[in-house]
This record gives sequence, structure tokens and C-alpha cells, in this order.
Amino acid sequence: MIQGAGSNVGKSLLVAGLCRVARRRGVSVAPFKPQNMSNNAAVTIDGGEIGRAQALQAQACGLEPHTDMNPVLLKPETDIGAQVVVQGKRLTTVRARDYAALKSTLMGSVLDSFNRLKAAHDLVIVEGAGSPAEVNLRQGDIANMGFARAAGVPVVLVGDIDRGGVIAQIVGTKAVLCPNDAAMIAGFLINKFRGDPSLFDEGYRLIETHTDWRGFGVLPFFDGAAKLPAEDALDLGGATGGGPVRIACLALSRIANFDDLDPLKLEPSVSLKMLRTGEAIPGDTTLVILPGTKSTRGDLAYLRAQGWDTDLAAHIHRGGHVLGICGGYQMLGRSIADPDGIEGEAGNTPGLGHLDVATVMTGDKRLTRVSATHAPSHTPMAGYEIHIGQTDGPDRSRPFALVDGQPEGAVSGDGRISGSYLHGMFTGDAFRAAFLKNLGVTATGHYGQSIETTLDALADHLEAHIDVAGLLALAR
Repeated sequence: MIQGAGSNVGKSLLVAGLCRVARRRGVSVAPFKPQNMSNNAAVTIDGGEIGRAQALQAQACGLEPHTDMNPVLLKPETDIGAQVVVQGKRLTTVRARDYAALKSTLMGSVLDSFNRLKAAHDLVIVEGAGSPAEVNLRQGDIANMGFARAAGVPVVLVGDIDRGGVIAQIVGTKAVLCPNDAAMIAGFLINKFRGDPSLFDEGYRLIETHTDWRGFGVLPFFDGAAKLPAEDALDLGGATGGGPVRIACLALSRIANFDDLDPLKLEPSVSLKMLRTGEAIPGDTTLVILPGTKSTRGDLAYLRAQGWDTDLAAHIHRGGHVLGICGGYQMLGRSIADPDGIEGEAGNTPGLGHLDVATVMTGDKRLTRVSATHAPSHTPMAGYEIHIGQTDGPDRSRPFALVDGQPEGAVSGDGRISGSYLHGMFTGDAFRAAFLKNLGVTATGHYGQSIETTLDALADHLEAHIDVAGLLALAR
């Protein structure tokens, strides 16, 4: 089990890399994360949802994503509450203070999923969440030491030297852990080093001396990390690329499934900018993307508070293009009704009115993988749906896509404004090329192959710099 001395120390990437290393050695390996918190989810082969990082780790293993790989997923809906997804299905929505009482009841589901993976594979590599040093959350813990002890899994603690203070991160973790939890830790690993690693030799020895833990090496910063899907919205960059097609994406406060943009970031013809709070939509923007969100009406209010509704209207008046994905599609319509208060307070919110459709939120959540045809270009495409709400109206007579012959999404009469529930559409090279051709440029990327190449490079990186054999030999 890989645990972190803090959040965002690189646990997800390390697990993905170790999974690819094990697979290349002929080991049947699977990833596992007992509890994840993310609005960036993937639809699984068994019709549920898990964190995006576990989907990438599954790919590193050569496996289809499965709900057992992430049995508890928390999807924040407000600053103080989150939807709780257990083994792929929504269980409830709770306030943060109430989750402490709920989580201890979820260990049975967590262990059931873990044991199924153990039975099916030679090796399971587990990812923790946050840090075990958050001892105020230890009671009923299912994410870190609570799980490690219940399942009997040895732990490697990872520190992020790029942030500074890594000696205190790791030594301090041991200082606050109870002896039985500390006994689960078999060693430590230093991640994200830049420069000459020999300069840290003394620090490395200090950690060994103060913890009595074995060191598994110092891992240099992996430059290819930006080519892999990120899970944390904090990882969203401000701008990428310098191509002639300028795409602006509105970084909504509850942005979800933002990895939809990853294939566009890697296209040389595209310049992609994530617009943050207080930033206006640039006047030279070719395409504005309204992404998915965990709270459509809440983020529509956020959008208006930024003045992006006015900017968007001006962009359209200048002849610009707009694409709304999932919640962004719902926002582009005339209205969003939530009569039962599924996403928050019950009510009806006027939409942006750029598509002649309306949305009604319903209790049923649609989770499915989709093969489709892009209606305007007749290009095959693939994606997945993960949403609540039904959208209908006159502009649906001009669908964005056809799924089993049925219309999906909507397109405005002039063809410049589109909305769709299909996430992941840009991963397909053929569709991405057709979409960008309509914007006047040629796509050259091969996204799927790029991910595979980067995972292999990550595995090479780990093999070259840390004691991979020692890490794998810890497995019980």
C-alpha cells in the first residue's frame, strides 16, 4: 500500500507506474483505492463509477476499470457535503461532519471488494488517501491505516520533496502515529526530486535514523506526468500549447470529469486555457467549453458571478463556437428544474438560453459507456455518460450525435453551439480530427498510444531510480 505524507505527493502516479512494472514482469496485477474523493470519475465495465486515477491504473494493468478497484467514492457537491458512492452506486449525500459516523459502516464493502481483487490477481497495489498523519480522522478510518491493519497490508510512505520539508513530513508522520499503525510502515520513498539526488544523501540518512524505516530510493520528477489524466482539480493548469485554435474552458467551482480536455491539450494546433475566478473570456477565443459539473445550478450561479454569461454572449455575437458537456450542456439551455432538490435546494433556474432545450433533474443516474456517430460529420465516436437529468427541446431535432440511431445532444441552427452528455469524446482520434477540422485546423495526435507510451516511460523511470524489486517483495 502506497500512502502519502501529505495530499498530492504523487501516490496515484506511483501506483500506476508500479502496476505497469508488475504487468511487464508477467504478474497479474490490479489497483485498489479503498476511499477516494474526486468529481473526476470513470464509468466501469460493470456499470458503476470509480475515481479517474483508478481507471488509469487499471489501464496500466491491462484491465478494464471495475467498481471493486475503488469501492468508496466521495463526490463533493458543496463545501460541506458530498455524494457517497459505494461499489459504483450512489448510496446517499452527507455533510462532512456526518460522514465520520457513516464511514465505519463501509469497511465491510471495502474489504469485500479488496478480497475479490486478491482472489483474481497475483498482486494488488493499494493507494491511500490524504495522509495517515491526519490522526484526528483515525477513528473508523477506511482509507489509510484503518484499512492497512484490517487487511494486513504493508505500507510504504511517500514524501514530496518538491514542496519542501520532506524530512519533517516523514519523521513527523511517525511521531503522531500510534505504535500499532507505525508498525505497518515497511519503508519510505522520496518523490519529485529535482537536481542532483546526492545532495539529499544526508537528509535521507536522517529519515532512516529517526524512523528506523527502510528507504526505497529517491525518485526524480517525472516530466511525462502532464501527459497523463489528472484527478485533482488543483492540478488543472492555466494554459497549454500555442496553436492557432484558441480554446477557453470555464473552470467551474464544482468542475467534474475535466479529463475530457486532456486530448485537446496534447494537440499542437490547440492553445487551451483554463479560465479561473476573475478571468474574462479572451476576445480571440475560437471555442468556449462549458465542462461537466457536480452542481449544475450552483455552478451556473458561479458562472454568472464571474461575468462569463456576458462574455459568452459577446463571444457568440463575434461568431465564436461553444461546446457544453454534460452539466455545461444543461446550462446552455433555457432552464434547469430540480423539483425534488436532488442537487441542492429545490427550484427552477433560468439557463443561458443559447440552445432551445430545457432540463429536468431526476433521481435516476445514467452511467453507461457509449458508441455513437457524430451527426454533423458522420464520424464514429465513443464516450460515456455519467449524469442525472433529462434534456429535451426543439434543438434536439439537430442532434450532436446518434446513439443506436437515437438523437443525443443538440446543435443550434447555425451549427456553432453544441451540447452533449458524452464525456470522453475527444479521446477518439477520428472524432477529434473531425471536430478540429470544423474549427479550421488539422489534428495530428494519437491520444491512446500517447497514454500507453507514457505509462511505459513511467515504468522505466521507476525501474531506473528506485528499489522496485524491494517494493514488490513486500507483498504478502
